[in-house]
Amino acid sequence: MGQIEWAMWANEQALASGLILLTGGIVAVAGQFKGWQFAAYAIAAGAFICLLEYPRSKRKKGSTMERCGQKYMTGVLKVFGPVTRNYYVRAILHAALAVPGGFILSTILGTVCLGIASIIYFLAAVRGEEWRPIEMRAESKPRAAETIKRPPQNPPPRPPPEVRKKQADEVSLGGGHVNPIPVTDDAV
Repeated sequence: MGQIEWAMWANEQALASGLILLTGGIVAVAGQFKGWQFAAYAIAAGAFICLLEYPRSKRKKGSTMERCGQKYMTGVLKVFGPVTRNYYVRAILHAALAVPGGFILSTILGTVCLGIASIIYFLAAVRGEEWRPIEMRAESKPRAAETIKRPPQNPPPRPPPEVRKKQADEVSLGGGHVNPIPVTDDAV
């Protein structure tokens, strides 16, 4: 069996925890819970985590499905270079961002999830993984419009090509079908 890429698990866990932290912060600020200042921090931290974790990393083997609109955030992460690429940095960053969220009840779930993501990122860093951007490949597959030489002339169901050619030859020679019953003057 292949080796598990821990960073993929950590990415999904961190993105989910950012959303949970953001949601818990919004609930606490809207409800004006005691210690709502920690909830306001959770909103900012959750939004930052979601932006940081939205772009997926390229897998070592196989293909990676790119998220919708990921290419814009990928460009931002590339600018920061080793700070965003190194999983040790992400593990420490997520652990530090998780601490203030633990002081209010509505953000505890996001804090715990972010702590788990931090542990998984640390495991990925120990195993030598790092964030790599997904580069777009040139498409080598021909498009459907380029492969169709001439669109069909008849509606379905169409006869096989040999029968079509025979029918076309008959039409061009006689201008129609021959009546198998001969018409005589006596019959009229």
